[in-house]
Amino acid sequence: MTIQENLADILARIEAARKAAIKPAPFTHLVAVSKTVPESGIREALASGQRLFGENRVQEAQGKFPALKSEFPDLELHLIGPLQTNKVKEAAALFDVIQTLDRARLADALAAERQRSGQCPRLFVQVNTGEEPQKAGVMPKETGALIAYARKLELPLEGLMCIPPVEDDAAPHFAFLAKLARDHGLVNLSMGMSGDFEMAVKFGATHVRVGTAIFGARNVDQAMTT
Repeated sequence: MTIQENLADILARIEAARKAAIKPAPFTHLVAVSKTVPESGIREALASGQRLFGENRVQEAQGKFPALKSEFPDLELHLIGPLQTNKVKEAAALFDVIQTLDRARLADALAAERQRSGQCPRLFVQVNTGEEPQKAGVMPKETGALIAYARKLELPLEGLMCIPPVEDDAAPHFAFLAKLARDHGLVNLSMGMSGDFEMAVKFGATHVRVGTAIFGARNVDQAMTT
């Protein structure tokens, strides 16, 4: 199947999952994860009407998206991989949304960059719902404090994001993230990837991150956020 056909299939499955859900989110956006995807593949998705894209690394996104964003002003770019504080300036200049705020030091760096340049992407807090030591994200018990700190800095915090452990049933993680968002008055939920986005929709996902089901298979170590 072509990228265009894959996108149509994914969008149809999202809509079917929304119809089957008891209480879906008001909307569910598809973030096409384009890491390792060449510009030709991104352009095929753009030609099919896709406008939300997700990238894992600032440097890779810098090599592909500045010209595309100039050509397509409604293109929205999300950072879905960990962000180092020394990359905040570049990230703030390129990305519309950063989904991986996970520590106070990064919040401080984003606030300082906003003060310096006036730029700050919209933000999601990444929650390490599986408490995996090798994975980025704030621990669940520390999430409330980080949300409060980001709000104290008046950062544009919009939602929560998670990547459940590969070996776990994703449903409890999605349910937990949805409750956490409700408890803290956050509207957006980025959860669900190529293998479980329909379940995420049923738990209220506002954003699902799908890469391999659109652009084709990647190496296992490249697929953690798609």
